[in-house]
Amino acid sequence: MLARARSVALIGVDAVPVEVEVDVSNGLPAFTVVGLPDQAVSEARERVRAAVRNAGLPFPAARITVNLAPADLRKEGPLYDLPIALGVLAAQEVLPASALEGYLFAGELALDGTLRPIAGAVNLALLAGELGLKALLPDGNAQEAALIEGVTVYGAKNLWEAVRHLGAQQVLEPAEPLAPSASDDLFPDLADLKGQTAARRALEVALAGGHNLLMVGSPGSGKTMLARRAVGLLPLLTRAEALEVTRIHSAAGLLTARGPLSRHATFRAPHHTVSDAGLIGGGSIPKPGEVSLAHKGILFLDEFPEFSRKALETLRQPLEDGRVTISRARATVEYPARFQLLAAMNPCPCGHFGDPEKACKCTPAERIRYAARLSGPLLDRIDILQKIPRLTVDELTRAPEPEKSEPVRQRIAAARERMLERQGTRNSELVGAALREHAPLSAGPLAFAQAAARQLGLTGRGFDRVVRVARTVADLAQSSEIKEAHLAEAVTYRPRELV
Repeated sequence: MLARARSVALIGVDAVPVEVEVDVSNGLPAFTVVGLPDQAVSEARERVRAAVRNAGLPFPAARITVNLAPADLRKEGPLYDLPIALGVLAAQEVLPASALEGYLFAGELALDGTLRPIAGAVNLALLAGELGLKALLPDGNAQEAALIEGVTVYGAKNLWEAVRHLGAQQVLEPAEPLAPSASDDLFPDLADLKGQTAARRALEVALAGGHNLLMVGSPGSGKTMLARRAVGLLPLLTRAEALEVTRIHSAAGLLTARGPLSRHATFRAPHHTVSDAGLIGGGSIPKPGEVSLAHKGILFLDEFPEFSRKALETLRQPLEDGRVTISRARATVEYPARFQLLAAMNPCPCGHFGDPEKACKCTPAERIRYAARLSGPLLDRIDILQKIPRLTVDELTRAPEPEKSEPVRQRIAAARERMLERQGTRNSELVGAALREHAPLSAGPLAFAQAAARQLGLTGRGFDRVVRVARTVADLAQSSEIKEAHLAEAVTYRPRELV
């Protein structure tokens, strides 16, 4: 007898429908899975056989053929265990075949029949909503998938519960989503950093407009402290943005411990030994990288020049386009990557060039080679370059009490609101005609900007970045026009030399 169950396959962050066809017929006992399965899918035969038997359900001594359609689409992972098991039971008439209609199924089976969570539950629920279906998933994924409005999600702890639910013997209650997390106690306060007024201002401008920021300073100057307080200064994500971010993390199987939906922007800080695929995404089976996991949030790269040259150069396209396209022999996938880059580096290999108390041991040639690890095209995509001197103990002691995070957060939120009302996007995303329309320069400021561009040797891209930063400075000052003072501040963020 033939039975059918519906499941999904993940292509990047998109879920596509897969039909699981199970045929149980007379013949020598065999269990065959076809339809371009990977090793994990092929091994489902042993998991399903043991799980069905250990759940106290009959497993046929017959020829079982499972087809995963469409046959030309690569199937990966253990999420097909549950639909295959249910298809085997329906083909034996343990379950009526009609009971599998109207559902999307996914779940990994333990040998005792327990259902283990899978990656991509949010993506599955989005597809279920598009197809007008309900979803039956492992209990550990139910609240995650229930975030998608308009989709009924049931969570089963084991195969026995799933069978009894479908057989209407013990119907499960629909899952309820976890409440979004919006606690401000999750992030350290900006008041922890004393002094560094210029650096704090540069961070505020960068976060308000979504501009990329590179901080250069000696060890102990406060670069990492500033970066780790950045997420707490950003406005909360909208529900649509939070779902978009959660969708990526769900596909990667990396939902946070705070719950599946967080209204806070993501902060990712990979070590400088990260591989190209780990940073950008990829692998033989393409997975999202750090730039996609930081979508709508912050990617912090400490010890910036220590990252491999190849990895850094791969950042150029996502910094410009806000997305990553990965082409492999098996598939071509596209991941969103609209992140804000915060980076930090020392001024020289020893880290003490320009330090007021410790002498630098590096030669001029060593400093030049160190700075040359960052290519010109990559630096051209950095909106703000801020040098941060290390303060002495006396300077830190005399420094006034620093401003707390809350008023800075309010100023950033107000500036963001002005941007969205005016143009519907952050200033860092203004390009071409949109930049000319929403950040026009009158005669005086235009002449000032052109003179600064000639003096600094700015490219066309660099000139536009100065104008975008100036537009953000004006928004923070609640000014509808870009004035020379706003351009002057923006120009200071693009010094001639890196160190």
